[in-house]
Amino acid sequence: MKKTLFAEFTAREGAEEEVARLLRDYARKVREEEGNLTFDVYTRTSHPRAFWIFEVYRDEDAFQAHLNAPYGGPFNTALAPLIEEDASVLTFLDQMA
Repeated sequence: MKKTLFAEFTAREGAEEEVARLLRDYARKVREEEGNLTFDVYTRTSHPRAFWIFEVYRDEDAFQAHLNAPYGGPFNTALAPLIEEDASVLTFLDQMA
């Protein structure tokens, strides 16, 4: 069964460009993961500091491989001081149709 989630966070005032740069680099790496099917990054039109990431992995094993990727920890460490939340807010989704 596919593993699907939605991650969201808000860049601190003035940190939008650095967050966008980090995300572009990170997205390139995640999209190369064997089990990654989708890694789409968005900002909200009416609030460009709000970042939303829609992620789909082949299955739970692929998601666990993603979590254990060597670039994940450094990305989260670099991101943490640039966002308003303590960490990305994750919402796991179940596909209905």
